[in-house]
Amino acid sequence: MAMNGGQVLVQSLVALGATKGFGVPGESYLAVLDALHDTKGALDFINCRNEGGASFMAAAWGKLTGKPGLCFVTRGPGVTNAAIGIHTAMQDSAPMLVFVGQVGTDMKGREAFQEIDYPAVFGTMAKWAVEIDQVDRLPELLSRAWTTAVSGRPGPVVVALPEDMLTAQTEARPLTGPIRLHEPAPSAQAVDEALELLAQAARPLVMVGGVNWTAEGRAALETFAARSDLPVVAAFRYQDRFDNHSPHYAGEAGVGMPPHVRALIAEADVILALNLRFGEMTTDGYTLLQVPVPQQKLIHVHASDREIGKIYRPEIGIQAGPNAFVQALRPVQGPWADWRAKARAGYEASLKAPPQPSPVDMGVATAHLREVLAEDAILTNGAGNFTVWPNKFFPFGPRARLLAPQSGAMGYGLPAAIAAKIADPGRQVVCFAGDGDFQMNCQELATAAQYNAQPVVLILNNGIYGTIRAHQERNYPARVSGTDMVNPDFVALAKAYGFHAERVETTEAFPAALARALASPTGAVLDLNISPEALTPRQTLSQMRAAALAKKAAP
Repeated sequence: MAMNGGQVLVQSLVALGATKGFGVPGESYLAVLDALHDTKGALDFINCRNEGGASFMAAAWGKLTGKPGLCFVTRGPGVTNAAIGIHTAMQDSAPMLVFVGQVGTDMKGREAFQEIDYPAVFGTMAKWAVEIDQVDRLPELLSRAWTTAVSGRPGPVVVALPEDMLTAQTEARPLTGPIRLHEPAPSAQAVDEALELLAQAARPLVMVGGVNWTAEGRAALETFAARSDLPVVAAFRYQDRFDNHSPHYAGEAGVGMPPHVRALIAEADVILALNLRFGEMTTDGYTLLQVPVPQQKLIHVHASDREIGKIYRPEIGIQAGPNAFVQALRPVQGPWADWRAKARAGYEASLKAPPQPSPVDMGVATAHLREVLAEDAILTNGAGNFTVWPNKFFPFGPRARLLAPQSGAMGYGLPAAIAAKIADPGRQVVCFAGDGDFQMNCQELATAAQYNAQPVVLILNNGIYGTIRAHQERNYPARVSGTDMVNPDFVALAKAYGFHAERVETTEAFPAALARALASPTGAVLDLNISPEALTPRQTLSQMRAAALAKKAAP
């Protein structure tokens, strides 16, 4: 029986194991939307409010589950809106498939309405970009796209779908069954050489990152670190890959890197780097390891051969999946007990935040969150100075998760939190958001309400773009420009979307407000006053309008 391209695509995705797709509807892929009508309960379309929010949700889904997050967007403006999530998934090494409508094949190359050359535009932003012009090849190229997204270094794949291809009839059958990929395993010789080099070290260090860890792989890594008494440092925003309560965890190498972590990396003589891509933040601007040959002897283990030696020449390069590699390891012994103990002491000291000069002291608030959140809570954040709290002062246990963008994308936290609630409705999900960060995608509160996926959102409200202001005041003292914000009434806004919402003025009021937020069946938004300038909040837009009207009405 013949099918159209939209039906073949959707039935293939169901067979591959997809259960949710995030997107904004568009006329360029109506055949796909029609096919999704028949898969409700198996593959559901999550109707978002902006393609940027949808692509963030898909990127977060890939990071949380290890399976490709699906994003459906229309051509031209739709996919350019979604570009932020594509870039984020690439830098996060998160599997993602972006399906975008395209003009008909008979119009290509004429700059037709909303036409874009997708392979040209996204060829360097995504892991692969392809346009499927022939409906008979749809199963073949979809299979390749899915495999590309999850294999090696996972990442986003952009698949363009011409409108006439989606409506064309074909005898090609949809894909059947999931794709099973076994990660590459290390040779016995590679394992022996790595262990021998570690055994010779005086100051060894393990660095860990990446999405594609299994529970068995994480357990094997923690067992190896414990039996070998090795310190472990997490790459930027991947501290949930290793139990932070373990005496072997030593902190995160990322933005605002603690001095003890910087010293650990700089002073180490052998580094076992597992699943790292060696980004700018993890290396403190590529200064902690010398390019291209580090003074530290580097054992770089990665499933992708393109990552090994990309920046740093390793002493030993091993193309292997992280789980297969750590499960092949044997404990090593060396004279580094004091080194490991010093590393852990540095981390424990770093958790003690100094008093904050703001009405709501986030150091105290984060300490309270550590006490009351569930062991399997999911924390999310976008970008800004506020991220120091979930990223540096919240220890992640073996079941807790962090969804945070290595790309430094503002607006990621709220969509990521919604995706997490859709993936696992029973878990506590708490989003940290700055006031500027929150307003990048606050409209997605409607998506959360529509699908009963409401997280708890903490808005750290100081009325400025804080990170930019900090750089501005350092580089151009006393010349503030373009970084002040006049915010809406966040409480009224959140209530309009059906959320429980409160303004929290003081540190003392936070515990009770948080308890009400966590108990709310409709999620919650807490507007936290963290402005250091005064105990009274900055005026909101509605307050400014009311003051102006009162002044105008005055005799």
